[in-house]
Amino acid sequence: MTVEIEYPSLLTDGVVVDRARVGDVDGITDLVNFWAARGDMLPRTKGETYENLRDFFVIREGGQVVACGALHIVWADIAELKSLAVSETCQGRGYGQHLVRACVEEASRMGLDRVFALTYKPEFFERFGFIQADVMALPRKVWNECYRCPKFPGCNEIAITLDLTGRTAEPVAAAAAL
Repeated sequence: MTVEIEYPSLLTDGVVVDRARVGDVDGITDLVNFWAARGDMLPRTKGETYENLRDFFVIREGGQVVACGALHIVWADIAELKSLAVSETCQGRGYGQHLVRACVEEASRMGLDRVFALTYKPEFFERFGFIQADVMALPRKVWNECYRCPKFPGCNEIAITLDLTGRTAEPVAAAAAL
């Protein structure tokens, strides 16, 4: 007996944000590594992408992944928004904001208190209500993952956080109108 589990797609403004599938791994890895080669994010191996596939949301065009982002749970109260990437040919279409929205809504549904990201583009996230923070205020991230990074301890990414306690993701919804 085969059991089909359907993950609901999030449809906003005609853009379909889907949960990633195994067939998306090459597209996700290629997209992330394209931007990593430019120094905009950390590279990911296919193995890391497979291991974390359930964290990913994607946007596809013509069956190909053109944008991705992941919500990775770090602890009971916090998750990281990571590997947010949009194909160079699809820049300016709002795909990044749709992925941020999907990740924040998922974090809120899961009952998490905060979402954070490490980024070179804090102004992008600030449009959604994220605020800059000291990375040392995220000790579980630093000691679970950052210490293994070749940039540690000299990382120049900027930590940003979004507080989800006592409210829904209104700033993210409002930013979708930008």
